[in-house]
Amino acid sequence: MKLQVVLSLCAVLTLGLQAPPPEQCWCELINVGDEFPHDKLSTADGNASDCNRNITPNKTVELESLLLGLERRIAQLHQDVSVLEREDDGELYGVLSLYVIENEVAEIWQLMDRLNSITEGDQRLTADTTKRLRALRAVMEEMETFDTMQVVRGQLSSNLLKMDPGNYKKGLKATTAPTQPPQGTCAHGQLQNVTGPRVFTKGEYPGSYPYGAWGRDPEPEPGKESWYWLVMMTSGNKFSNYIRLYSSLSSLIVGKSVPGNVDIHPSNPTTNTIQGPNNVLYRGALYYNCYNQPEVCRFNLTTKKVTNFRLPEGTRYNSKGNFCQLDECYPFTDLDLATDESGVWVTYTTSQDFGNLVLSKVEEGEPPRLGQTWHTSIYKQAITNTFMACGVLYATRFKTKGVEEIFYALDTVTGKERFNLGILMNKMAPKIQALNYSPVDQMLHAYSDANMVSYKALFA
Repeated sequence: MKLQVVLSLCAVLTLGLQAPPPEQCWCELINVGDEFPHDKLSTADGNASDCNRNITPNKTVELESLLLGLERRIAQLHQDVSVLEREDDGELYGVLSLYVIENEVAEIWQLMDRLNSITEGDQRLTADTTKRLRALRAVMEEMETFDTMQVVRGQLSSNLLKMDPGNYKKGLKATTAPTQPPQGTCAHGQLQNVTGPRVFTKGEYPGSYPYGAWGRDPEPEPGKESWYWLVMMTSGNKFSNYIRLYSSLSSLIVGKSVPGNVDIHPSNPTTNTIQGPNNVLYRGALYYNCYNQPEVCRFNLTTKKVTNFRLPEGTRYNSKGNFCQLDECYPFTDLDLATDESGVWVTYTTSQDFGNLVLSKVEEGEPPRLGQTWHTSIYKQAITNTFMACGVLYATRFKTKGVEEIFYALDTVTGKERFNLGILMNKMAPKIQALNYSPVDQMLHAYSDANMVSYKALFA
């Protein structure tokens, strides 16, 4: 009997030791609904990312640029044919005119070939994207069936209720017009806005030279009114030794350089060659920062002669006074040459100004010299670029990878500075290495990560 009691106690103790603690619990969950299709969601996310990469504003702007170039080339061809019909002498003049017309027709064919190629590519992209979007829509509709708590639908309804039509319309505007901006010296009034891009092209060397500048001569020689110029930093993104010329916008877009290069010197770099991307062409002469000197060089494209003048003592050069954004500075942007309706200007900084921006008017002469100077209160490394328009200095700053802001202005007539213009520019690439204003057609020409982009400046 005692033995049975002892065995019973041992059994109770053993079972007690094996039993789980009362605070622990094991549950088995059973999903009575369909399994969530994670693989389909991942595929849909990949397709959406592909669509965002393949369809960009660059494609639309490039097509518009080609159409604009074609429009201008056809108008020029029509004008030249009309002149030939009126003035054909049946001899040398007629032969030369026919040769010019033949070249223009060849350029038009080149533009047409580019347009056809882009159009065919766009058609294939449209068909593929349409197919992907339909598949994506079907997948997303399937995903909605798993929203049994109506969370997503409720959020969409809430957003629609909160949306104010007035705010929506404001959001469609690309920029905000400045409040009482400076007027300067122009009869057409003050800068109100910048629209575009109007022109976008990768040029002859897509992606090869990230630093450079391009534009038009505000006062060209007779017969060169439609010409465009291009300077690329061909040595280490810092130096160049020639300027490249194009007889028209369409020639620039298709990458046909006529008359071609005008060399400053066979070597690159060397004395009096180009240092930095911020250059301008004015009255048939290229203005730029002389290599390894705090000086401005003027290279006459006709005589091939270089004249230069020195900037004030203490001027920072050799990449010691650059334009900058938050993450980086743009090398060898110490000097920035600019043109407007009144001529050539240069911005720089000096040790005496503690890095603040300095503006000087360049006076024509043999050699040219510095004229009136303005000392600003804005720090040069807090801005990314400057340009002149109507006697007003404007400065830009990096806002996002897709937006640059014209935020600062100095009116050289009144000496008044403003820091809150708030004019936004939609970029085609993250950085703008050079920005030039053309008073011929009120366009802003930007060199942006090896792309050539132009914007329309709108005045009051």
